[in-house]
Amino acid sequence: MKAAVYYSNGDPSVLVYEDVADPVCHPKGVVIRVEAVSIEGGDTLNRWRGPLVTTPHIVGYQAAGEIIEVGAEVTHLKVGDRVATVDAFGSHAELRPVPARNCWPIPAGLDPAKAAVVPVAFGTAHECLFGRGGLKAGEVALIQAGASGVGIAAIQLAKQAGATVLATASSDERLDRLKAYGLDHGINYKRDEVAAEVRRLTGGKGADVVVDPVGGTTLQGSIDALAYRGRLSMVGAAGREAMKVDVASLMGGNRSLSGVFLGAEIMTDRVHDMIQGLIEDVAAGKLEVVIDRSFALSEAAEAHAYIESRQAVGRVVLVP
Repeated sequence: MKAAVYYSNGDPSVLVYEDVADPVCHPKGVVIRVEAVSIEGGDTLNRWRGPLVTTPHIVGYQAAGEIIEVGAEVTHLKVGDRVATVDAFGSHAELRPVPARNCWPIPAGLDPAKAAVVPVAFGTAHECLFGRGGLKAGEVALIQAGASGVGIAAIQLAKQAGATVLATASSDERLDRLKAYGLDHGINYKRDEVAAEVRRLTGGKGADVVVDPVGGTTLQGSIDALAYRGRLSMVGAAGREAMKVDVASLMGGNRSLSGVFLGAEIMTDRVHDMIQGLIEDVAAGKLEVVIDRSFALSEAAEAHAYIESRQAVGRVVLVP
């Protein structure tokens, strides 16, 4: 099969498109013919500095496609089923082996590219807002990196929950595009100091729940934007900077900071069923998956570079 692989960590140019061995199906897994790959922020971070589990290494968490082989111990899936999948690596390829537990059936009529985006982006947003953030109707939610895949998912989910939704992005143009998904107030972080702007927009109160997939220096601003008893879900390191914050600043306002890693619980019934429900909501038109651009699998290097240029609004996908 063809795959986008690399032999060492580095910038997007380390990705090369070449032939590799076809995968072997595990007794408790399946093999899919990949129809779409959702490139995650974690994929670019792993390419940059993550371990090479295989050599050459095929990076990538999420892909959707048609099952072409089923392991001997798998009874709930069959050849021909279309599924969205998540695993630690291996998405950037024509074929993908994955544990059967990490598969979610795609409803008839749903574009596999959109289904591919849901588990990590929407699942993470849901966990940050509700699983750890405890967001309730009438509260204020601040979504850092609102134009990201997780950001757009969180904006929609928070709005549906009855929250007032604030989000940050790098330009007014990108913020304007987010209004269609439920954004109430946008904050241009290149122009405005985020915590101060949050307090201005909330009459001095701050945000009850903050979702921060950026980390680095952004994380302190997220803490400073919290309301009394505010909850912050830290879920990424897209900023690629050291996480140095003043945790003492949490105490005065009885605020809390939680780390979120969906992968640690993705095989539990709770999270598995939550993700399936989100896929069903996308299929029913209750949630919208935003795909900024599609690239051929052979253009994986260009796709990663485009993501790192921070021009995208929503997810970027690869199509074998």
